[in-house]
Amino acid sequence: MSTEIKDSKRAWSVLIVSTLAFTVCFMVWMMFGVIGIPIKKMLNLNSTQFGLLTAMPVLTGSLIRVPLGIWTDRYGGRIVMACLMALTVPAIWMMGYATEYWHFLTIGLFVGLAGGSFSVGTPYVARWFPKSRQGMAMGVYGAGNSGAAVNKFLAPVLLVGFGWAMVPQVYAAIMLGTLVLFWMFSHSDPTHHVASNVKFMDQLKALKDPKVIKYCQYYSIVFGGYVAMSLWMVQYYVGEFGLDIRVAALLAACFSLPGGVLRAFGGILSDKYGAHSVTWWVLWVSWICLFLLSYPQTDFTVMTVTGPSTFHIGLNVYLFTGLMFILGIAFAFGKASVFKYISDDYTHNIGTISGIVGLAGGLGGFILPILFGALMDLTGIRSSAFMLMYGVVWVSLIWMYWTEVRSRQVLGRSALQPQA
Repeated sequence: MSTEIKDSKRAWSVLIVSTLAFTVCFMVWMMFGVIGIPIKKMLNLNSTQFGLLTAMPVLTGSLIRVPLGIWTDRYGGRIVMACLMALTVPAIWMMGYATEYWHFLTIGLFVGLAGGSFSVGTPYVARWFPKSRQGMAMGVYGAGNSGAAVNKFLAPVLLVGFGWAMVPQVYAAIMLGTLVLFWMFSHSDPTHHVASNVKFMDQLKALKDPKVIKYCQYYSIVFGGYVAMSLWMVQYYVGEFGLDIRVAALLAACFSLPGGVLRAFGGILSDKYGAHSVTWWVLWVSWICLFLLSYPQTDFTVMTVTGPSTFHIGLNVYLFTGLMFILGIAFAFGKASVFKYISDDYTHNIGTISGIVGLAGGLGGFILPILFGALMDLTGIRSSAFMLMYGVVWVSLIWMYWTEVRSRQVLGRSALQPQA
């Protein structure tokens, strides 16, 4: 009994301190979502260049996820996470001294290593809990995505008070302090490591499973879309509604905060109802929200019997923020449910599979801001970003219906069962 209590305390200690570390890593990863706005003005960047600027940290944070997941299986999450955080501190600090566009792009690649922390912490915390509670554990850890919202609260205050260069300097100090706390309160269990006789290529064989590709598609929406919109929303509010950067960041947090914090609740729902059911409804809610968000501000004139009458159709800032809030909740649940799929199907290879799925999600977060900017430059319509996301979700809904829904139970009812 005493051993079980001790293991339980260690498990919760690992979960809490790992979630804190991931929150700080995600805050750093999303840094350009706020400081990118004054940098864009300083360097006179167009929307495509701004999209590339915000996306650069996401690129390395995505590409490093597969090796990090494999190393976590082999060496344990504690040492891998600590090394990863230590490597990012110098790069974060140097960001404050960048002056040219290529400086920001290059340093952004190294800062982006912080984004790989997800593939370390997910298998690390999951293995400290029984399978029946792994969805909860991964959901709580994934709530560190709320670092995107923390960034929107903290960065504008530092930016307005001291200039944008102060933001990376403060973030470097926070990362260093978090590293010390993580090392003090985390633990290591050699039984959680993959056996030493398992080769690198043996771990990668599971990637031939077509289900992995499908999980990558789902995650490219719920995580890739979340990252892309978290980076894009502050400047969207500033440009579309003419808001001050502090107000814009606060409203943008209405999407980022539930999109991170409620991931833990999504994990609990996935444990109770299953990953499939939760993911299916997440895609439907996202599809509806994105359809409404896609409609641009429109004025049209109708010839009536009394003469021309002009009408305006478009979302005001309140309706827009409300829809983004709902979308953030849906993405939070979806991020947890996709990884519940992985813990159910790949119990002994969580690190590797979570790495490749995380890579797909991260690449979505890298590609989408660039496409948002390109569409903005091409069409001049800001809501074209939501039009793109709407199309991607539509494809995923069709794919999920034909591969899963037609032959499975959806919240207690078969999709093929006729309704009364």
